[in-house]
Order: sequence, then structure tokens, then C-alpha cells
Amino acid sequence: MAKATSPRLIAKPPRVAERVVLGIPAPRSSRRPERQPKLPSLDRLIHERLRLGIIAALAVNDRLTFADLKDILEITDGNLSDHARKLENAGYVRVEKTLQGRKPQTAYLLTPRGRQALRGYLESMQAFLQAMNGA
Repeated sequence: MAKATSPRLIAKPPRVAERVVLGIPAPRSSRRPERQPKLPSLDRLIHERLRLGIIAALAVNDRLTFADLKDILEITDGNLSDHARKLENAGYVRVEKTLQGRKPQTAYLLTPRGRQALRGYLESMQAFLQAMNGA
């Protein structure tokens, strides 16, 4: 025959008013999040790794050919074409197509708008890093 056990009393969590009076913190899910500093927005067009590489390479060189950029970034022709076109459509990069003898040559130059976008991106990244470090 099994022993009769007394029913266990299950303690109910204190109500909000009881929490306040007793000084019990609210459950994590109902706490308000701490006020976080507003983080700067990043230029999503430049933030992509390969496009940032193109912009950065052009920022330190007056002009670079397609072959130069391809070698610097170590990417395929298709990737370079695609990302350079997006930067050109945004007005960040200017494309010059010329003939070198009988061979076509494509060169890329950073526009003033592209240089300004890079400067803004770097300032946003710096602000982001300062916010993350609590500065």
C-alpha cells in the first residue's frame, strides 16, 4: 500500500505590487531595456566587403584599370564587374573606356561623391566603435 503524501504547496510568484513593496526585481522579460546610444547608420552600398575594397583602392590611387583592381582584390571578372557597376550607378565611381592600341581598357576613378561617401562611412564606423567602447 502506498503512503499517503501530503499535497505540496506551490508558491506563486509575487504580484507586481508585492514586488515593489518587497523590492523584488521584475522578471527579465518584463524589464525595460537599458537605453542604448543611437548607433550611426552605415552606407549599405559601401559596407559590402568587395565594394569597400574598390572604393578604398581608388581612394589611394588616382585611377586603376580593371586588371589592377582584379589583382588587388583577388576577385573574378564577374564579381568586379557587378560590384563596380553598382558603385557606378550610385555615382561613387566613374568608368573610362579607352583603346590601348587595339585592345579595350577600362579604368575606374573615384568621384567626389564617392570620396564623400567613403569619408561619411569611415566617420560612421568611428562613431560606432566609440559607442561600442563606451567612449
